[in-house]
Amino acid sequence: MHDVLRALQSGNRFLVASHAAPDGDAIGSMAAMGHLLLALGKQVALYDISGLPRGLSWVKLPGEIATELPPLDDFDFIVALDCGDSRRGGPALQQAMAQHPTIVVDHHVNNPQWGAHNWVEVTRSSTCEMVAELALTLGVPLTGALGEAVYLGIVTDTGHFSFDNTSPHCMELVAQIMRQGLKPAPINELIQNQWSLPRFRLWGEVLGAANLYFGGQLGVIRITREQLERLGADAEDCDGLANFLLRVKGCRVVQSLREDEAGGLKLSLRSVSELNIQPVAAAFGGGGHRCAAGASIKGALDEVEPRLIEALGQVLGA
Repeated sequence: MHDVLRALQSGNRFLVASHAAPDGDAIGSMAAMGHLLLALGKQVALYDISGLPRGLSWVKLPGEIATELPPLDDFDFIVALDCGDSRRGGPALQQAMAQHPTIVVDHHVNNPQWGAHNWVEVTRSSTCEMVAELALTLGVPLTGALGEAVYLGIVTDTGHFSFDNTSPHCMELVAQIMRQGLKPAPINELIQNQWSLPRFRLWGEVLGAANLYFGGQLGVIRITREQLERLGADAEDCDGLANFLLRVKGCRVVQSLREDEAGGLKLSLRSVSELNIQPVAAAFGGGGHRCAAGASIKGALDEVEPRLIEALGQVLGA
């Protein structure tokens, strides 16, 4: 942490970036880091290859998120947030980080720490929690847009304080943010009430076709390109499907496979607290956390799905 603090204090111009298909913690940590750097009198630009998700268009950003990299000569450091490895931000960012001083702040298991300055703590609830620690250490209060951004990352990465990564410390941070003015009801409405009608229809169709294996311990769902196109939905509308299927009584692991536009598959894995599914995601070229992991896989649904079911059956001891 102290190496990162010194780097943030020494530089003047920062490119703040996160992973492709950003979630609440990715956008929240980018926004929080940007607001922190501006409070320190620094110059900031934001980059994400996927841009800002529709459902997070309400977030108060310190600037627009560019989807194309600006010239690296304009920056002293790249700040990579919530990226489990250097590939997660896309090829352009990966190449840029190999050529330019990079600060890595992350909480994913097995992060290879590729930056010039690395702060990786897997026990943290979220990357936003870590940015909040930086702000408090530097004397910047968690108020206004910075506090809202930190809250977004913590609440989404802990599943609204229901996942095993919910710690007393992150709860204390949220309490501190609330004491400084944040009202949870309005921001929770913004976080949760963003669904489209195509998303409702997609969820009904996908969940209605779910299958259970190993005595109901493994839930399996698939999302095809045909479904997405027919229903007018997209990849963002699939977020949360795997978590929702875990609500089935007796279900301990959920496997979700979605066909992507490039002809590959996007894997999402979720599990109950005592089961570690991260090694399965890693075996298929991905990564993540103990109970929430994923991967991008080349292959067809009917070919990949049985291999995953077998691997997850071993995790379940089935």
